[in-house]
Amino acid sequence: MRYCIRHVTRYSGGKPVSVGHNQAWLRPRDLPWQMCLEHQLDIDPPPSLWVDRVDYFGNWMTTFTFDAGYDALTVTARNLVEVQPREWPSAESTSPWEEVCRLVRQPTTDAALDAAQFAYDSPRAGALPAAEDYVRASFPPGRPILAAVLELTGRLFTDFKYHPQSTTVSTPIDEVFSNRAGVCQDFAHLEIAMLRTLGLPARYVSGYLRTIPPPGQPRLVGVDASHAWLSVYCGEVGWVDVDPTNNLVAGEDHIIVAWGRDYDDVPPLKGVFIGGEAHTLTVEVDVEPLEPNGQLPVPAGDG
Repeated sequence: MRYCIRHVTRYSGGKPVSVGHNQAWLRPRDLPWQMCLEHQLDIDPPPSLWVDRVDYFGNWMTTFTFDAGYDALTVTARNLVEVQPREWPSAESTSPWEEVCRLVRQPTTDAALDAAQFAYDSPRAGALPAAEDYVRASFPPGRPILAAVLELTGRLFTDFKYHPQSTTVSTPIDEVFSNRAGVCQDFAHLEIAMLRTLGLPARYVSGYLRTIPPPGQPRLVGVDASHAWLSVYCGEVGWVDVDPTNNLVAGEDHIIVAWGRDYDDVPPLKGVFIGGEAHTLTVEVDVEPLEPNGQLPVPAGDG
């Protein structure tokens, strides 16, 4: 499946910004099952400094700086991405979850050593003792890890309500657990924290999810959004992506942009600035499926 993805972020404020430093994670990763065929990043006004590089986790990252300031800022990313179906292992054939814990506590392979860093606390997804009884209900002794993860993912989907107004970007996970409500970012952080409570590695995945309109309804342009899910290290079978917001194992409709320990490592866009007073932020995302040989359209202007 090919997708044309357009992600527009606009900032405006009451007064001009005099200096701004920004980082963006807006180019999808190249992976065995996913290829970013074209990437365009437009920044208006043009920054004083622009550097593209690969970050610690292997994600594409752009750093840009304004020395002369700006009145308003628009960042537009356009990506042409091809995603192939992935084959996942049988859940019951995976290793017991305790064996995966042992693998990362005493890693003997490069894969296990790399995974071990995702078993530790991070600012937004540390171990959550209050949820230990909840998570252990899906992880009895000796259970295959993927079977346990899929059950936990399904329970989160059932027990927690998707409610955009219930949290902000800074809401702690213990509050999400207590209130049983949140958004995709919250649910990803919550499941990661639960798995880390047991000593299992899990990483935060930032990307996009293709949305399919109801039968008979047109696909609306610009109403999609960034999405978040998690990837769990399952020992010899490697990493498996699960989406607790939708109770899914990630497939062709999930486009991966970046991964890290939690949201703070891979937000679509972040920065610091001097001046500007209160800012207004708007984000517009469109994930458009294309024909097999579809190309990135010539931009017609973003208004």
